[in-house]
This record gives sequence, structure tokens and C-alpha cells, in this order.
Amino acid sequence: MRYATIIEQTPTNYSAYVPDLPGCIATGATVEEVSAQIQAAISFHLEGLQLEGLPIPASTTICEYIEAA
Repeated sequence: MRYATIIEQTPTNYSAYVPDLPGCIATGATVEEVSAQIQAAISFHLEGLQLEGLPIPASTTICEYIEAA
């Protein structure tokens, strides 16, 4: 399953979160590092949900770039 992931640059690093998986976050020094970290966090998050017998959320977030007028 694929999930939309938001990566943001902060003053000191990069952070990432998954809107469809509340609490699923990661940080890294580079975009590549935070991408790898969030991929691992998603797997860990989904595994935890399965172990608890909770449903796996559907991917419902839609991402688009909107041109500013």
C-alpha cells in the first residue's frame, strides 16, 4: 500500500509525516535519510496496528501542487 507523505525542511533537518497514519513521523539530516526513516516508520506503524488487531487505514490523502495566483 502507498501513503502520501509530507516532507518539510526545518532549520536543522527534515521531518516527515503521513496524514493517513496519525502519529507516524520521522526526521533525518537529508531528504534521502528522512525518506528512508519514514518508510521504516510506516512499516513499523502498520505492524503495530496489525498486532493490536486494529484496521489498516486506507490511503485517502490526495496531494497536488496548486499554482498561486
